[in-house]
Amino acid sequence: MKAKATVRLLFTSEKHLNALINALTPEINKQITTRSKTTLTKENRFLVLDVEANDTVALRAALNSYLRWINSTTNVLETLEHNL
Repeated sequence: MKAKATVRLLFTSEKHLNALINALTPEINKQITTRSKTTLTKENRFLVLDVEANDTVALRAALNSYLRWINSTTNVLETLEHNL
């Protein structure tokens, strides 16, 4: 069974969006599992995360990983912006 999910996240800062894409590009380029495939694209001010997996367990694992990385990176960027 194939499972797919698309997550579109709106960013108010183009700078944060570009930094986030740069931070996650190594993870996208070297995916460690064959159970899922993930792509990140930028559409205007949206970050689009597409995940396709062999099953729902792999889909959930990949989504959780990428959403946590996105959240962590966004928190770091916001903290840096407010402290500079």
